[in-house]
Amino acid sequence: MENNEFKNDVTLPPEQNRQDDDNFTPENFLRSVKSAFEKIRGNERLFRLLKNITLILAAAIFIILASWYFLFMAPALKELTGVRKTVITNNEELKKTPAYKKQIAQLNRDIQRLSRKYNSYTSGQSYIVINTTENRFSLYKNKKLVREGFCSSGSYTMLQTEGNKKWIFKTPKGRYWIQGKITHPVWRRPDWAFVEEGLPIPPKEHPSRYEYGVLGDYALSIGDGYLIHGTIYKRFLGMPVTHGCVRLNDEDLEAIYNTLSIGSKVYIF
Repeated sequence: MENNEFKNDVTLPPEQNRQDDDNFTPENFLRSVKSAFEKIRGNERLFRLLKNITLILAAAIFIILASWYFLFMAPALKELTGVRKTVITNNEELKKTPAYKKQIAQLNRDIQRLSRKYNSYTSGQSYIVINTTENRFSLYKNKKLVREGFCSSGSYTMLQTEGNKKWIFKTPKGRYWIQGKITHPVWRRPDWAFVEEGLPIPPKEHPSRYEYGVLGDYALSIGDGYLIHGTIYKRFLGMPVTHGCVRLNDEDLEAIYNTLSIGSKVYIF
């Protein structure tokens, strides 16, 4: 009798109380995840490591999916019906239609017109092409490229005085021709050269306006004061740094001077 009363008063052991907590329920799962996350978040080193691993895995998955798309999906989509493809045919009946003949005649006229225009630009006479974007030149003789290399063209900077007088240092673009050839040229410094250095502008024929040895051994004039000449600043070739003229190194300048003559075309773009 005493034993039965004792058993009725006994409570479940702690292990049996925890069985309910061990049962899988959504609440228990969320509580476990939250607890694990808080433990990881509390360990800064471990959290940073897991974060980096997650980013690496995400990047790897993205690369794999992108590669799979471009290698397999994109070619497969092109093979689907309904995707228009360009097909080259040699249909004799099509060639006999008036619309086809009209289009071919127009194309032939365009080819002839462009050929005449091309020949007018590229005559047997020597000429030079100057690319101010890439700062390169191409020298042609008898329609064949004989020399190419780096040059320097206008910087497109602006200089302005207090009296609102301004200069924009750019190389003119268009079709020009050699108007003069000079050996051992002397630079006659314009007004902007003194303004740029913060000096007073001297009279037009003042000795300070003449500077020797800065234009190289040769100079070719294309008009309006613009020259193709040499430079003492060879390290800047290939860059837009001039006040409008075209600068070349000594070897290229000599070859161009000896190839071009008065009247030779100069194409600048």
